[in-house]
Amino acid sequence: MDYTKLGKRLREERLKLNLTQEKLAEKVEVSEAYIGQIERGERSLSLDTLIKLVNQFGVTVDFLLQDSVSSNNEQFFEALKQIVNNRSIQEKQMALDMLKVLFSHLDHLNEQ
Repeated sequence: MDYTKLGKRLREERLKLNLTQEKLAEKVEVSEAYIGQIERGERSLSLDTLIKLVNQFGVTVDFLLQDSVSSNNEQFFEALKQIVNNRSIQEKQMALDMLKVLFSHLDHLNEQ
């Protein structure tokens, strides 16, 4: 989790609403010091606090956490990497050849 980027995004959203750290802290029922620490990336925040901030800012959780959530492509390639990690180069080549045949077949089906 990249708490620095999360904190920066939280600060940007707070400033868009012209809220001081003190006012935001009151609204989400935490201390002003805690808000400052979160914004500087020095502290993590609880799920309860995250939800209160999302509701206060009118944004989504995925917007706030976008720097910490990997895309589906990244997850796919990581899973593929784990599958072939300890395989020989010949086995990796065979798997690649099989994928090429599979995708060629799928392309042919899609053309029909």
